[in-house]
Amino acid sequence: MSLLSAHACSHLESFVVTLLLLRTIIAAFVIVAATEFGRRSPRLGGFILSLPLVSMLAMLMSWFRDHDIVAVSRFARETLVFVVCGLPFFVPLAFAPQLGLGFWAAMGAGTALAAATTAVGLFFLN
Repeated sequence: MSLLSAHACSHLESFVVTLLLLRTIIAAFVIVAATEFGRRSPRLGGFILSLPLVSMLAMLMSWFRDHDIVAVSRFARETLVFVVCGLPFFVPLAFAPQLGLGFWAAMGAGTALAAATTAVGLFFLN
């Protein structure tokens, strides 16, 4: 490997690490913001979480990395399917007081529902 290509490879690796760190920081920021705003206003916290910010950033980064619209389109379709499959997760948490569930029971029930609907979705996708 020539010195020039080793140098270019080193820059590419540092760029990839930088993007990974940036995505991690953005995801953490969204979670913290939603939690803090949700404490003051559950509606605002829910709104922030409902925005597809992380998905948009992931698709943007995928586009900038590969410039492949077919891959981004497939990524978007798969994301759409799994967002729908994951929605039942919220039902037990949203209605925990009416169902007589505590936090952990509602979280467990939501996780089980999301796992079941995701398994069904995967079954039909194959």
